Amino acid sequence: MNAQKQAKTYSTAEVASLAQVHRDTILRWLRQKLVREPARDRKGWRIFSEEEARKIIDFAGSGYDISGVAEVAATYATFSELRALEAIDWDFTNAKTSYLTHGLHPYPAKFIPQIPNALIQELSSVGETVADIFCGSGTTLVEALTLKRNAIGIDANPLACLISEAKIARFIEGDQELLYSIVKKAQELADALSVQEESLLFPIEFKSKAECPSHQAIAFWFEPFVVEELAEILSWCRNLPTEASRKVALTAFSSIIVAVSKQDSDTRYVRRDKKLASGDVFKRFARVLSEAAKAVVEFTEIVEPRFQGQIHQTNILNAPDIGEVDLVVCSPPYPNAFSYHLYHMTRMVWLDMDQPTFKKEEIGSHRKYSNKGQNGATIDTFKNEMTTIFLWLNKHLKTNRYACFVIGDSIIKGQKIHNADVLSHVAQSCGFQEMLRINRIIQNTKKAFNPTIGKIKNEQILVLKKMRGIQ
Repeated sequence: MNAQKQAKTYSTAEVASLAQVHRDTILRWLRQKLVREPARDRKGWRIFSEEEARKIIDFAGSGYDISGVAEVAATYATFSELRALEAIDWDFTNAKTSYLTHGLHPYPAKFIPQIPNALIQELSSVGETVADIFCGSGTTLVEALTLKRNAIGIDANPLACLISEAKIARFIEGDQELLYSIVKKAQELADALSVQEESLLFPIEFKSKAECPSHQAIAFWFEPFVVEELAEILSWCRNLPTEASRKVALTAFSSIIVAVSKQDSDTRYVRRDKKLASGDVFKRFARVLSEAAKAVVEFTEIVEPRFQGQIHQTNILNAPDIGEVDLVVCSPPYPNAFSYHLYHMTRMVWLDMDQPTFKKEEIGSHRKYSNKGQNGATIDTFKNEMTTIFLWLNKHLKTNRYACFVIGDSIIKGQKIHNADVLSHVAQSCGFQEMLRINRIIQNTKKAFNPTIGKIKNEQILVLKKMRGIQ
């Protein structure tokens, strides 16, 4: 008996050619639910059966005027998309969050990748552009690129931009070998210093010929031998000849700085002795860079070259020009919840970044909201800033497309502020409409903030739709 003949399937481009319409027309009909959405293969590409292809060809040749049903189609599409979002278990209990490049660098209060992944899949199509206007460590950008979208990120924090650039970097030939040569050099030095320390009564500390930062924070937060080892590693990273290898190496370097300092942790700005030994910095860097290189290799293999990511290091209140986008997925700063300029200070000093400027520009920082003087920030400060941002966003997000904000509550001057309500109210005055609000429980290990203002246990996913443009 002969094996059953495998059914013929068609790509979107093939169906468009057979129907004698542009491929974008097929995609538009799919978004408007005028034709049936087909299955997808394991790479995420649409695969049309012969029957589905025939129906689209018939639809294209019918002379059907979709202009008369555009509003109905858009309403149905909205209902279908939002119903799909409501069916998701947004708590994502026990979900793995450090796959691909997501674990390249610690970043306090970042949201888990499953959130932007689900929103991107349901509210955008392959080939469209997804923006994260408070991109932080680049979680949304990584997910957008792996889901075959273009990605745009904005952040005023220069360290956040470096991390994001490293997480969406793609290696060219030779990049991996460049990084592994540094890994080998660091491991050899670590081993030599470890043997020396064990065998000598008075071990000789490593001395680097590289320059060290002159900032007063260096002597306060770091042991002298740690400073020497960090300075040496930094010189290696900066001398790498390609952009991708350099950014990945610098991000790996940044990722170990707090761990080898006297700062207790990323979220506790107090000193403690960590019992570090000579060579420990080299050893830690070698391990972290090796893992980072493997992660970027995997990311490079998955993401197709035709999908691009852009990072804009700028204050969003200055209205950067990013062109048009199809979807926004972000987690804006919670007013009074965190001070990134403070917890990233030593990293920014080592990397020669302009920490004082970022300190002034940071939206929502605890420093500004805890100020009891007349210049202290209030909830009106946050409302005014978000109004400026939504008016700017109205010019860049396409009409009838979505902006998703993941945000929790804050405590300002002893009063609990429901930030989702604030955002929704401001957005409605700027041409947006709240379509859906989802409450999710944050896992105990996530979103830990300043203990004096509490630990956030819940957050809301606010789905807004741009309804009209504003001049």
